[in-house]
Amino acid sequence: MKSIMKTIESILQARYSCRAYQAQQVPQETIQEILDQAQRSASWCNVQPWEILLLGGEATRRFGDAYYEHVQSHPANPDFPWPERYEGVYQQRRRECGYALYNTLEIKKEDREATQRQMLENYRFFGAPHLALITTPKKLGVYGAVDCGIYVANFMALVQSHRLACIAQAAVASHPDFVRDYFNLPEDRLLVCGIAFGYEDATQKINQYRTTRDSIDHVVRWEGFN
Repeated sequence: MKSIMKTIESILQARYSCRAYQAQQVPQETIQEILDQAQRSASWCNVQPWEILLLGGEATRRFGDAYYEHVQSHPANPDFPWPERYEGVYQQRRRECGYALYNTLEIKKEDREATQRQMLENYRFFGAPHLALITTPKKLGVYGAVDCGIYVANFMALVQSHRLACIAQAAVASHPDFVRDYFNLPEDRLLVCGIAFGYEDATQKINQYRTTRDSIDHVVRWEGFN
């Protein structure tokens, strides 16, 4: 049991949000194995609401180029509203994350052009050769989205277990109408997020950046324990 826990711990410790990739594609049989294992994810009443649109190679590049152009002239309109606001500790963590990222890239806070240029790389999926688009049925509402979140977490852990890299991208879900039109998806499929993945480019400075995690003392309330 301890060896299993150590394996899980090592995967969770090693995983990070990769923002630079090699062009090399992941073998399809490896992706198939990840998908087979991720399908074991828990879901409300076992409804398994997720449907995955998986891109590779030239399809990823073409979609990225089209999306990159689209977002520069169209406002975001996500299926699931962005957070109303970040306050208190949530704003503190968000700022820490952003400052550390841009400091790694030596982008100053006031350099709006460089900041915007880096932000737009979300829509080219940071050069990843693969993109998984995660959708859920509209009628399942927030519970379908929560189930997809469980699936996304498991998918990312499995990617890491295969010594690959990935990043979950809310930005990819910012223009769902464009995505549905591009891929001819049904209107009742809501776009939850994208997951870009592939082999990390360890030579890129941006992949040296890591986020921190708060102590459980700040997020767990214990009742009924001595």
